[in-house]
Amino acid sequence: MFEFDIQHQDGRARVASFTTPRGTVTTPMFMPVGTQGTVKGISPQELTEIGSQMILGNTYHLMLRPGEALVEAHGGLPGFTAYPGPFLTDSGGFQVMSLGHMRKITEEGVTFKSHLDGSLVNLTPERSVAVQEALGADVIMAFDECPPFPAERDYIERSLERTIRWLGRCLEVKSKDEQALFAIVQGGIHTDLRQKSLDLTLPFNTPGFAIGGLAVGESKEEMFPAVAFTTAGLPQTKPRYLMGVGHPEDLVAGIALGVDMFDCVYPTRTGRFGYALTDDGRLNMNSSRPRQQLEPLDAECDCYACRHYTRAYLAHLIRAEEMLGPRMLSLHNLRYLHRLVERAREAIQERRYADWAMTWAERYFKGTVPGWFQEAIQSGQAEQA
Repeated sequence: MFEFDIQHQDGRARVASFTTPRGTVTTPMFMPVGTQGTVKGISPQELTEIGSQMILGNTYHLMLRPGEALVEAHGGLPGFTAYPGPFLTDSGGFQVMSLGHMRKITEEGVTFKSHLDGSLVNLTPERSVAVQEALGADVIMAFDECPPFPAERDYIERSLERTIRWLGRCLEVKSKDEQALFAIVQGGIHTDLRQKSLDLTLPFNTPGFAIGGLAVGESKEEMFPAVAFTTAGLPQTKPRYLMGVGHPEDLVAGIALGVDMFDCVYPTRTGRFGYALTDDGRLNMNSSRPRQQLEPLDAECDCYACRHYTRAYLAHLIRAEEMLGPRMLSLHNLRYLHRLVERAREAIQERRYADWAMTWAERYFKGTVPGWFQEAIQSGQAEQA
């Protein structure tokens, strides 16, 4: 039911098809985040039009509101949201970190104080899987603990060991063959702990593997060596998902290292704050310059905003606090990331990924390409994954 077929490879970077019950997607790909069952401000029709292939939903938030039973009554997230394509749900593990001031961790699971009404909510590996099965996503995640940054090394090690025990419990109760459960590799920025997590995780032989515990506050100089190390240790024949990562430069570097799947709230959150993503970097629509510019956000973009509106008009909407403004910037930003991975796939197919990535970076970083980025591209080309 789940197949991962690599069709092109250039160094570690690869283009593959990933077959799920609700359709086949092409990787590398970026997944828009629909935390509450919606990608903020964007309709399912618009998501389809801009090339979205798989949407992410959040187990913790949907469990609290509206509750997984109501979603299940609609036939799962596709029926509930009217987005017909594949879904991926996280396990609630990220909230173990992000709601650290409102939770208590034990071997059994995590007790949260609900951010909605203060009531106590218990989330265990078994409960996480049950909720995700009710939500009906094609890809579900093992319940894990995502340590914050910085964290003591001993804590990270104890945490990853607990994550392995929770993974076993998740697999024991998983009951639906039409859902693929991905295990999550932890270990922070410590390569020896990453290796320990790999050694303990890989024997479970799940249909895909996620890289967790990164993009939680560490620098890119610290994050990408950990990504490079982890992807090198993951199976060649299964999809690799770098959780919570979605800045343009991160996608280009991660693809070079063999990452297949990305997700992040960054494009829509940035759009709501009045920023547009382009190959020349972020365009601040709150600044004075765009207010008189008659060109589109991005002359190379084919999204609705770029085909119909000028920068001046969109800047006016942002200043006037009209909701069409952040909606159009969010739509454009998502399309920008989809176009970015489309161009990356084309470069991989033509075996020119490193040259394309460096050319893109020289423009994006305005001539001064950071060392961490160069090292990621070089590492991706230096060895075959």
